Amino acid sequence: MSRIYLSLLIALALGATACTTGAAKTGDPKANEVPPTTVEPVPDPNLINVDKPDRFEAVDVTSRAEVDQLQVNGVIAPDVNRTVPVNALTSGRVVSLKARLGDDVQKDQVLLTMTSPDLTQAISDYRKFQASESLAKTQFERAQVLYQHGAIPQKDLEVAEDSYKHAQVDTESTAERIRIFGGDPQHPANLLEVRAPVAGTIVEQQTGPAAGVKSLDNAPNLFTIADLSRIWVLCDVWENNLAQVHVGDHADIELAAYPNRRFRGRVENISKVLDPNTRTAKVRIELPNEGGIMRPNMFAVAHFLSQGAHTRAVVPVSTVLRLQDRYWVFIKTGEKQFKRTEVQAGPVNPDGTQQILSGLRAGDQVVKDALQFDREATNRD
Repeated sequence: MSRIYLSLLIALALGATACTTGAAKTGDPKANEVPPTTVEPVPDPNLINVDKPDRFEAVDVTSRAEVDQLQVNGVIAPDVNRTVPVNALTSGRVVSLKARLGDDVQKDQVLLTMTSPDLTQAISDYRKFQASESLAKTQFERAQVLYQHGAIPQKDLEVAEDSYKHAQVDTESTAERIRIFGGDPQHPANLLEVRAPVAGTIVEQQTGPAAGVKSLDNAPNLFTIADLSRIWVLCDVWENNLAQVHVGDHADIELAAYPNRRFRGRVENISKVLDPNTRTAKVRIELPNEGGIMRPNMFAVAHFLSQGAHTRAVVPVSTVLRLQDRYWVFIKTGEKQFKRTEVQAGPVNPDGTQQILSGLRAGDQVVKDALQFDREATNRD
């Protein structure tokens, strides 16, 4: 039986092969051809067609000469060259405080009075040397008279003159020591007056009533006086933006306290060393402090303006739409068709326009209100 089944299977296989071969020889020659491929175009998602284009006003892209701008944060600081520390050149204790932090002071104004053992000792020595000088002067004058009458030899006159000169030197040196401490030899007093060396504003105070005053080697400044007629704005600029900042560039300064005003300064220094933690360099801007309204430690925003100008495309700010840190505009490409195009946006100008670094050309037409257009186009889809 198994041989019979095997014979039948072989016969069927041979028959099927013969039929296939015959069909291939006698059938349609296009039977084995691959059917043609049909390519269906995919619509561009950035092309938007609208039924009523008149509802969306379009404006022309213009070009004009613009300067490169960079915006960074900064802080106002006193000009170090106009900042003077105030110290007492002797130790002691504060008796009375005449000025405090934030006060405006004039040169030679008394800031505080204090006791001073060193000054007291210097005054005591000065009085002793004054008495010695007076005695030496009297002896010298007497010796001159005696020498003129032949009562004493010349060497005695010379000894008296030398003693008088030594007494003068001692008096003068002690008087100078009193002046160095801050006293007045003509009006010696045991209380020392610490005076302002320059006119300005007290921006730092490290002492108070009855406080002890230490010697210079281990004591902080009693006061720090700064002339705030000119100030610094210190900014941290990232290393990848340093190429956009140059010494001599102008900078517009904005303050949170005066949002509607801008102050023009000039870049005077760019640090040669980067901060290893933040990878930034300090940039110093100097400018006059008009009316004294800029105060140390105020936060500021600096807009650096390059010295050269470049021709850039310019559009109203409303034409630029920001989505997920990318900037888009809608260019009118037909009567009812607009194309959403990505652009590289530059800084915003004070007149409400924005510079476009790439993606637009002068003469293009863009939708004036990009946000409204995008909202309605999305709702329509």
